[in-house]
Amino acid sequence: MNKQTRKLQIGVMGSAADTVYSKKVAQLAEEVGYEIAKRECTTIYGAEKDTDSLSTAAARGAKKADGLTIGVTYGKGKDIWDKDGNTDVVICSGMERGGGREFVLVNSCDGLIALSGGSGTMNEMLVAYQLNIPVVVVEGTGGWADKMAGQYFDSRKRMKAVACKTPKEAVETIIKLIEKNEKK
Repeated sequence: MNKQTRKLQIGVMGSAADTVYSKKVAQLAEEVGYEIAKRECTTIYGAEKDTDSLSTAAARGAKKADGLTIGVTYGKGKDIWDKDGNTDVVICSGMERGGGREFVLVNSCDGLIALSGGSGTMNEMLVAYQLNIPVVVVEGTGGWADKMAGQYFDSRKRMKAVACKTPKEAVETIIKLIEKNEKK
């Protein structure tokens, strides 16, 4: 009997629209989702209820490549900001933003890619660090992604936020980091 390999679950974290990001950065997020799907991995993202986001842009990109998308939302109900139907599965955490939802979201990922990002994205990167889940950031996108590029999360120096210049490089790098992490 052949053992089927589970698809890698790659989280894409980034700014919500209320933090104001450029169309160029939104396009980069779409490209990240597209590259994840091209490699037959699952895109997991924080599904917002009231606004667009870079994470939602990644889901749009993943669907352009016929990828599987999972949106983890806060509160109750599956009503999310997804005007084009790019989310295959909605996970309702039943918890609010700022901790509980982020823990469920990040703990469901094998690795995380961050673009730009405000306090929620930083929280997600810190949860990943605490859970020993590798983190890659796309440089030049602003926010916490740029602030953490190539930096350790604390003085223990267990893990850096690995900086990448392009969506393709980010996806290739996170897959390698996940595979390395799984061999430990």
